[in-house]
Amino acid sequence: MQIQSQAARSILSKASGFISDFDFTLNPYSGCAFACTYCYAAFFTPTQALQDSWGQWVHVKDNALELLQRRRKRPLVDKTIYMSSVTDPYQPVEKKLGLTRAILRELLDYHRVHLVIQTRSPLVCRDLDLIRAFPSARVNMTVTTDDETIRKAFEPTCPPNAQRLNAIRDVAAAGIDACVTLAPLLPVRDAEAFAQMLVATGVRKFAIQHFHAARSRFVAGTGPRALALLTERRWNARHYALVKLLLAARLPDLREGRAGFAPVW
Repeated sequence: MQIQSQAARSILSKASGFISDFDFTLNPYSGCAFACTYCYAAFFTPTQALQDSWGQWVHVKDNALELLQRRRKRPLVDKTIYMSSVTDPYQPVEKKLGLTRAILRELLDYHRVHLVIQTRSPLVCRDLDLIRAFPSARVNMTVTTDDETIRKAFEPTCPPNAQRLNAIRDVAAAGIDACVTLAPLLPVRDAEAFAQMLVATGVRKFAIQHFHAARSRFVAGTGPRALALLTERRWNARHYALVKLLLAARLPDLREGRAGFAPVW
């Protein structure tokens, strides 16, 4: 894993596309150590070499906090922020650097925003004290399957499913708005048991989405390795629809696609 510092030109980007219901996206890092085979974010890297080596590098936006501090005279008021759209704000290196935590503190002290944090890392629980202090915040935890064999095939360096479920249980128990994002939904071994595990977290909101096969710099696409794995496991739109139907009958509030990622719901 290559970790490099990189000066960013800006830290707040106008939200667009799938998450255009938000005002801004905020990415403390670029690249990602979790190396999900299906990750669409790889298509947004500036060079082919970085795209081909996705999952092997993380660039730290070491001036991210300074850029945000410049906004103190023009505070963000009632703006919606999605953190993060093309990386995970809780990269393993975040445990040492605390960049995301510093950004949360800055937002909390000098702005008034609706914040949605998207992650697949239990490290988010480190910052529950700050997240809980926001007048409006939600944590989205990505959990894509009930099968660790599948998880290891598609998400080899990601935290295990059980750790993620435990983490979002802690988020919900802390009184913070929580959502489990089943996106993209990977092959599921036992949909009934999976539904029971999800309900047991105490989370009331769930989002689900199938793979998007388009390969484009402007449309969220699925990596070719993931598409090959899906073909091997014969996971297709029909199987997705069957699992979605069962989950919809068991989960308190399941929304599909963009509706499940809206700033407020």
